[in-house]
Amino acid sequence: MESPSILKFTIPLSCFFTLLLCAATLNPVFASKVCNFPAIFNFGDSNSDTGGLSASLIRATPPYGETYFRRPAGRFSDGRLTIDFMAMGVGLPYLSAYLDSLGANFTHGANFATASSTIRLPSRIIPAGGFSPFYLDIQYSQFEQFKERSQIIRRQGIYAHLMPKKDYFPKALYTFDIGQNDLGEGFFGNMTVEEVNASIPDILDKFSLNVKNIYKLGARSFWIHNTGPIGCLPYILDTFPSAQRDSYGCAKPYNDVAQSFNHKLKEAIVQLRIDLPSAAITYVDVYSVKYSLYREPHKYGFELPLVACCGYGGKYNYSSSVGCGETVTVNGSQIFVGSCERPSVRVNWDGIHYTEAANKFVFAQISTGAFSDPPVPLKMACHQV
Repeated sequence: MESPSILKFTIPLSCFFTLLLCAATLNPVFASKVCNFPAIFNFGDSNSDTGGLSASLIRATPPYGETYFRRPAGRFSDGRLTIDFMAMGVGLPYLSAYLDSLGANFTHGANFATASSTIRLPSRIIPAGGFSPFYLDIQYSQFEQFKERSQIIRRQGIYAHLMPKKDYFPKALYTFDIGQNDLGEGFFGNMTVEEVNASIPDILDKFSLNVKNIYKLGARSFWIHNTGPIGCLPYILDTFPSAQRDSYGCAKPYNDVAQSFNHKLKEAIVQLRIDLPSAAITYVDVYSVKYSLYREPHKYGFELPLVACCGYGGKYNYSSSVGCGETVTVNGSQIFVGSCERPSVRVNWDGIHYTEAANKFVFAQISTGAFSDPPVPLKMACHQV
């Protein structure tokens, strides 16, 4: 079982970056200089959805997007997501959602993530259930079609400027943040913690198969996030009030399953490196970074990490019956479920998702390579060409 890392370094900064450079140099698969990613292709769930679900099935409404975009922008947060900061970090514009037909620009990549997505085919699909029909197999199929059709469009000349060039695909960064909803489906489907834990190998077999298929289409640089501390999220804490709490108030059994998932994901990536010898695959420990926000929130300028900023009712300001942006009737009056006063110091946005401030913090930590295996920064996590 992995234990959360501590955000403290005893190595002098100059030596630290030297180690990063050495790590990249010793592994010939990785670049020994700053990469020039011309595009990003992202696969995932709501942690990285920039508008897919909102454009296709369930629209994000105010106050979503209020902090940065000043309006709903397809993201299930008050502002930007970690993937937005990652795009900025490598000098690219925000990714358009593949499913968004209005104003999309795919010149520098596409985002196939949709909120509520799983790795495996979910048992209940929107609108008959709580999960997206665009699970990872479908996201792969969408990418496969996008790769082919985008080049047909370029050859035709119409809208060619909105499509990536052919040589962008092997040089692009392929990012993944998915798996949390597979665990959640089990938890909310009356499976025991032990049963959810037992399902992880099959979930990761499906994940590895998709990575291999994307590799076959020419992808070489992979940046893969593990899953976060699901047991610290208000929707888990509110639903399972009797679960054992750790010293920071998180539901320990649910975090234990997340850590088990992450341990097995890391093992799967070791095998993928053997199976795909030409790939540069970076495993990114976002769990440890996110958990630090619950362990030492004040150290990083945050408060009330277990309480939703946009929500209504209860210890965690969260209710499964009324969500952020909806209205609730109290004593005959309609109350709009809106944002807290200072989202900039809050960790959790709506009981499930993180605030822009928390997402920015996560990016600042993971982009250095300090939480990556191998320990290469984002700008050096590319295949050596």
